[in-house]
Amino acid sequence: MTSTPVETPPKQETSLSHGLKQRHLSMIALGGVIGAGLFVGSGAGIAAAGPSIVVAYILSGVLVMLVMRMLGEMSAAHPSSGSFSAHAERAIGPWAGFTAGWAFWVLLCTAVGLEGIGAAKIVSGWLPGTPEWAWVALFMVVFCGTNLAAVKNFGEFEFWFAALKVGAISLFLVLGGLAIAGVLPGTDSPGASNLGEFLPGGGEGLVIGLLASVFAYGGLETVTIAAAESENPVKGVATAVRTAMWRIAVFYIGSMAVVVTLVPWDSPEVVEKGPYVATLDHLDIPGAGQLMNVVVLVALLSAMNANIYGASRIAYSLVERGQGPKALGRVSGGVPRTAVLASSVFGFGCVVLSYWRPDDIFPWLLNMIGAVILVVWFFIAVSQLRLRRRLERESPHKLVVRMWAFPVLTWVALAGMVAIFVLMAREPDTRVQLYSTGAMTLVLAAIGYAWQRARARG
Repeated sequence: MTSTPVETPPKQETSLSHGLKQRHLSMIALGGVIGAGLFVGSGAGIAAAGPSIVVAYILSGVLVMLVMRMLGEMSAAHPSSGSFSAHAERAIGPWAGFTAGWAFWVLLCTAVGLEGIGAAKIVSGWLPGTPEWAWVALFMVVFCGTNLAAVKNFGEFEFWFAALKVGAISLFLVLGGLAIAGVLPGTDSPGASNLGEFLPGGGEGLVIGLLASVFAYGGLETVTIAAAESENPVKGVATAVRTAMWRIAVFYIGSMAVVVTLVPWDSPEVVEKGPYVATLDHLDIPGAGQLMNVVVLVALLSAMNANIYGASRIAYSLVERGQGPKALGRVSGGVPRTAVLASSVFGFGCVVLSYWRPDDIFPWLLNMIGAVILVVWFFIAVSQLRLRRRLERESPHKLVVRMWAFPVLTWVALAGMVAIFVLMAREPDTRVQLYSTGAMTLVLAAIGYAWQRARARG
C-alpha cells in the first residue's frame, strides 16, 4: 500500500483543556513505567526463562528506550493528544494514522476490561461471595466519572496511584537488596544459589521470557498523549523521555534481578501469587505479601484509569482529523465526554463477553490485540525515520529531544521489532496473536487507505 501522503496536517487541538500540571505529568510518566503487566504478567516469563529473564528485560528494555526516544522527539516537536497516530499521519499518510490510532483504541478499551476483571478477582478474594461483575461495574463507573469530570481529576488520581506504586516498588527493591546482602533481620543471603541454572529452558525459554517482557512495557505511551493537555507540553515530554532510561533500569530490570536471586525460578508461587508477593512471602515479612496485593490492585486500577483516558484522547484526535464518527469529538468542559463514555462502554462490553462467550469471542478479542503494541512501535519508528529529515530541514528549532545516533539506532530498533515478529511466528502461543493482530491491522489499513483515496479525489 504505497501512495503519496496527503499533506493535510492535523488540526490544532484547541478544545481540550490544559489542566495537567508538571507534577501530574512527571508522576504519570513515572507510574506508567510500573504497569499492571510488571506485577501480574512477569511471573510467566520467569517460569519460562528462569534467571535469564533479567537478560530478556534488558533486551526489551533497550528496545523500549529507543522507541520512547523516537516518540519523544516527535511529540516534543508536535505535541498532540493523538501522539504516534498524528505523527504517523504526518509522516506516512492518513491511512497510517487511522490504522495506528484505531488499533491502539481497541487495545486500550479491551485492556480496561481485562484490568477491571483482574482487580475484581482480588477484591472478591478478600470479600468471598461478592460477584466479580459488580466490582468491575463499580470500578468502571468510578473511573468513567473521574475522566468525565475534568482532566485534572485524572491527573490527581494518577498522581497518587503512581506515588503508591513507586513507593511500594522502591521499598521492595530496598528490602530485596538488604536480603541479598544478608543484612535483613531474620534472613540469610541466598548468594548465587538460585542463579546456578541460568538458562533452564534454553534458548526457547529465553524467547518466551523476551516476548513476555516486551508486552509488560505497554503503557509508556500515555505520557505523550497526556502531554498535549499539560501546562508545558514540550518540557513535559522532554523530561519524561530523558529519565526513561533509569526508570526502566531500576524498576523493571532491578526488580527482576531481586526476584530471581531470592526465590527459586521454578517455585509455583511465582506464577500463582505473582513474583513480588512470592518474594515477600519468601522473606517471611509479616503482612508484606498482602500489602503487595493491595499495590497490585492499585496498579490495575491505575491502568484502568489511564487507559480510559488514553482511549478517549486517541479517539478525540482521530475525529479531529476526520477519521472517526463526529459524535466522539464533542468536547464540553475541556473533556471529550462522548469519547470517554464510548471507551468505557466498549471496555465493559469486553467484561460482559468474558462471562457470556468465554470460549470463543473473548479469546478471539484477546488474540486480536495481542501484538498491537508492536504494530504501534513499528509505526513510531517509521514515522520518526521520515519526520526527522523534514524537521531538520523545516523546523530545526523544534528538535528539543533528539534520537540518539540517528538513523542507525532507528534502524536497529526496526530490526529488533522484525525479529520479535519472527519469534512470535515461531511460538505456538504467540503465533495466533500475531496473525490475529495482523488481520485487524490489514483491515484497518484498507479502510484508512480507501478513506484517504476518497478524500484525495473529493
